[in-house]
Amino acid sequence: MKKHLIYLLLLLPTLLRAAPGQPLYIVNGIRTERIADIPPEDIEQCEMLPADEETIARYGQQASNGVMLITLRYDEPARFQADSTFSGYIASRVRWDESEPAARVVLRYKVTPEGRAVVDSELESTDNRLKRRVLKAVAEAPAWRPARKNGQAVESEGVLHIQLPAGKPMPRPVELVFR
Repeated sequence: MKKHLIYLLLLLPTLLRAAPGQPLYIVNGIRTERIADIPPEDIEQCEMLPADEETIARYGQQASNGVMLITLRYDEPARFQADSTFSGYIASRVRWDESEPAARVVLRYKVTPEGRAVVDSELESTDNRLKRRVLKAVAEAPAWRPARKNGQAVESEGVLHIQLPAGKPMPRPVELVFR
């Protein structure tokens, strides 16, 4: 089911170009202008209603291009309570000198109902030193305001991308050419 949902979201821009207008988006019961900022992993269910008489009667003339009903895994997303994004906060806490080579760490993390960020899995790591420093910064990070569903705190997840030093391009991978 989740793979089909992600596939639908990836196909959505193509479907929208083929149609004369955009559908009406309803996310957790609220009319919304954009859905591009919703991470696919946060979507629990997605349903596309056709632009038929019943749909237009129920949702009004704005539904003349159909209605996309999206249900998120939560009513309110988790919020990092520092003055920056989570990745910006973590990057600012990691000591990585400009003279060191560019390195990248990508981690999947969960925000527990208690508001703690916990690393779930490593998706990419080009330097173990950077990975250790990022893991330490995540463990010491301030608490989040957890996601909420029906008034209760629930677990949510995210992906953390850290590349340091900022602005320095990653080196090209070594390629061997045999002639």
